[in-house]
Amino acid sequence: MAVSVVMPALEMAQETGKLISWMKKEGDHVVKGDMLLEVETDKAVVEVEALADGILGGVTAKVGDVVPVGQTIAWLLKPGETVPQQGAPTQTGRTGAAAAPAAAAAAVEPPPSPTSGARISPKARQLARERGVDISKVEASGPGGEIVVDDILRASGAKAAIPGIDVAAAPSRAPSEGAADAITSIGRIMAERTTQSWTTVPHFFVSRDIDVSNLKAARDARNPTLDGQRGVKTTHTDLLVAAVARALRKHPRMNASWSDGRIALHREVNVGLAIAVDNAVVTAVIHDADAASIAEIARQRIDKAARAKANKLQPADITGATFTVSNLGMFGVDAFTAIIVPPQAGILAVGAIVDRAVVVDGAIVVRPMMTVTLSSDHRVIDGASAARFLNDLVAAIGEADALR
Repeated sequence: MAVSVVMPALEMAQETGKLISWMKKEGDHVVKGDMLLEVETDKAVVEVEALADGILGGVTAKVGDVVPVGQTIAWLLKPGETVPQQGAPTQTGRTGAAAAPAAAAAAVEPPPSPTSGARISPKARQLARERGVDISKVEASGPGGEIVVDDILRASGAKAAIPGIDVAAAPSRAPSEGAADAITSIGRIMAERTTQSWTTVPHFFVSRDIDVSNLKAARDARNPTLDGQRGVKTTHTDLLVAAVARALRKHPRMNASWSDGRIALHREVNVGLAIAVDNAVVTAVIHDADAASIAEIARQRIDKAARAKANKLQPADITGATFTVSNLGMFGVDAFTAIIVPPQAGILAVGAIVDRAVVVDGAIVVRPMMTVTLSSDHRVIDGASAARFLNDLVAAIGEADALR
């Protein structure tokens, strides 16, 4: 029986994917596990493997197409088999870590709005209800004439994710050629998602200045051994990820998600790590970070950062994060606040390590200090809980030499 290849859902809340390349051509024999296509989401360009054997046929998506999640874009056929007609019995080639449902084997379009014939994304529909926007009067700018979150924000006169930028006042058309920087699909979707997060998630922020003397000493002590034995070099970020993961284990609410009006607690502690690539930020995931050794965290960071820059990430590399760490210290940033990645409940912004004069036991001394700022979703976390999490994080950093 023919197996459909659908545009996969590689992450939560993904509505479309951009086809970057076919790694097999029509007529090629494909073996289960072969890399079949590359898809661009708001987080990364991801290689997607075939989950069945067959001959690639009936390809409907071209390179550069933006396709709704769940829509069939090709078929894997048995020898002599023809491309099925719509409605014929098929199997679904489920791809990615969070694959589209089997019922979406045939082309799937979002349901029409009850007040308009236009198509509208689920998030845009919810935002329209919250802001009292009449969908029938909204000008669509999404793929295939779909109404997206930015359209609702523009219609309601909301502010963009960056304070001082008015979405409603933004030009509907791009400036003349040469006057604007090109925006990638990742950049476009990232802008939409951060706008949606900033305008719908009730953020609050808690900051701490931390003495990281032990963190620096632990890193310096580990590197000669790790370099010689395993060929990896520990960074402050690796130790921070380990400390964050261990603090999350003590604070289930911080490791939770807001989903469908309820709080979902996660058994796994998966720390997303923001990695800068050309004109974008990719969030790679360190799975089970609370149980991973420092050496394993370092190895995963090095591997995933290299593959992110080469556009070679796999779906599992970018899915499943329960909390995110964003470190801009290497760029000389003293402190900043980060926007939460829904449906996660928190993100930690990490600044540079700088020698500062501080008072210790009544005396002025110089210590390496670092400022961290925790952004929390107030629907899941209250101020006291955020403060207690930071207290335990500070304690874990102070005991960095005990991290394994």
